[in-house]
Formats: sequence, C-alpha cells, structure tokens
Amino acid sequence: MKIGITGTGSYIPTVTTKNEDFLSHNFLDTDGKDFAHENTVIIEKFKAITGISERRYAQPELNTSDLGYLASEKAIADAGINKEELDYIIFAHNFGDLTPGKIQGDTLPSLATRVKHLLKIKNPNCVAYDMIFGCPGWVEGMIQAKAFIQSGMAKKCLVIGGETLSRVVDKHDRDSMIYSDGAGAAIIEANPNSGEILGHASATYANGEAYYLFFDKTYDEDGCSDTRYIKMHGRKIYEFACTHVPQAMKDCLDKSGTSIDEVKKIFIHQANEKMDEAIIKRLYRLYKKEAPEGIMPMSIHKLGNSSVATIPTLYDLVRNGELENHEVQKGDVVMFASVGAGMNINAITYRV
Repeated sequence: MKIGITGTGSYIPTVTTKNEDFLSHNFLDTDGKDFAHENTVIIEKFKAITGISERRYAQPELNTSDLGYLASEKAIADAGINKEELDYIIFAHNFGDLTPGKIQGDTLPSLATRVKHLLKIKNPNCVAYDMIFGCPGWVEGMIQAKAFIQSGMAKKCLVIGGETLSRVVDKHDRDSMIYSDGAGAAIIEANPNSGEILGHASATYANGEAYYLFFDKTYDEDGCSDTRYIKMHGRKIYEFACTHVPQAMKDCLDKSGTSIDEVKKIFIHQANEKMDEAIIKRLYRLYKKEAPEGIMPMSIHKLGNSSVATIPTLYDLVRNGELENHEVQKGDVVMFASVGAGMNINAITYRV
C-alpha cells in the first residue's frame, strides 16, 4: 500500500520586510548593553551567515490558523478530494494564534479545530489536533499521519505547518531578523497514484539540550518583564544540528533501503543557510561522497525562517515549478529533514 502526498498548498504572506528595515532597531546584547558595531555591520554579518535578505510577515488581520486554513484550501483542491472524507487534521505550530498587540498565544480551541471550522467540515469523525514539536512539527505530523493510515485508522489526513513568529520576537534581539510567517499543508493518503513514504527517523535530545530554544524576557531592561519572547542559543544549535542531523538523515535513508545516489532533492528546514549547507556536506561525507550541486532548494533568502512552515512551503513551491532552477518529477526520491526546539530531529525518505 503506497502512502504519500496527493496534494499540497501554501500561503506566503504579502508583507515583505527587508534587512534594511531593521537599520533603525536598537539591538542589545544579552546583558542589555549596546553592541560595539553599527546596525549596518550587524545586518551584513547576519545576511552572510543566514542568507536572509528579506522575510514575509502576516497581515495584522490574519492569525496562524488563518494562514493554515488558506494553505489547506489549496492542498484539498490540489488533491481533488472531498474535505468531508478527511479523517485527521494535524496542525503543527509552536505558539498558537498570536493577535498583534496581545501578549499571550491562543490555543483554545486548537488551531486544527479552527481550521476544521473555517473549512466548514461537518463530519464529526474528522479528528483535529495540534502538534507541538518545534520546527520539525510538520515532518512529525506526516509521520503520524502515515502511521494512522498504515494501521487502518485513517484513509486521508491533512497535515499543516504554520506560524506567525513575527509576533513573538524581541525587537531588541538581533535574532529577531531570522523569523518570519507562513503556512504549508499537504494531503496524505493511501493511493496507488500518490508518492510513497519509504522510511522515517525521529529523535529527541533533552539531556542538556532541551533549552537551546526557550522563552524569556526582552533584552531591554525598561521593557515589560512579564512578556516572553522566543530566544535561542544560536551557536549551540548550530553545533548540535551539524553533529546530529546528518546521522539522523543517514539512519532514515538506510532504514528505507535507499541509496544516497538516488536522492534528487533534500528539503531541509530553512533555519540558516550556512548551517543547512554544513548539514548536507556532512551527510554526504558519511557516505564518503561530495554533495551534488543543486541538491538543496532554498527559500530562506526571500521568505526567512517560518519554523514548521518552511518545509511544506518549500516543497509546494518546487512541486509547482515556482522556485527557479528546481523541480521534482514523478518517481524522484527526495528527503525532508528538520531540527528544532526540544531538541527534536526528524527525517523522511520520500518517493514523489
């Protein structure tokens, strides 16, 4: 029984924020003091490391659940299914709906339930729940959907990854330039005409690594001490990812019985261009090979890091021929791989 993707969709917000828009920000170090360098230098170094030149932010009237709904509508239409036939809606996110100007994330009801409501699905047997698994949440949702279908508990699932990280960043933290908003979705089902999940691997490292990404107050000592923002130990995350992700990807490939030479594209979480490049190089070194040119599509330059939304959005763009110099054909073997808060890692080997 082939279990795979029959439809994809994404929603890319319309508000473009460029690096130069941060020139007037008052960036502070972790101790609340000013940096020695001017913002022009900070931004130049940021772009050299991350590859990001601009990112997308959601319009104020749209929440994470709205972005997920808009991506889901496209995925359902692309798959050509009746939405009432969905058995599960799995929504991967980290912070719920974040209304501009409010200091709390809203997850009551779940975002998956909100999407089901917006889609006007009447079937009560369509179960909707949220996945909190850091940036690898959409990939993990795909793994769970496959398990449901393989066990006979479901026939069709909708898996969504969405985030509005622009609303949970500390404007005094230079890392705030990394984050962005967006949503991607996929229909997964048992279908002889679909692609096929060939194998997967997941891991959680929480013995010292659990709080590499965390919630904390602003770096501005005059700011509200009760409001929390996304924070990270960037160097530790970089080292962790380069050490552990390549091996997890190799484990995934080996379990699926797939050769590294068969892999046509690797859709890796768009976290940091230099980090992603290092991960791919190290993966190929494990096989004593060089990474092929063009193996890794990248959207981070224009879209930033939208967490769980990066992989489904990227795959949808390439699948529909909307990313220059990249395409996938029926029968191609590709990989999805991610790392993020938890610290969680996962990967999927997939035949298109």
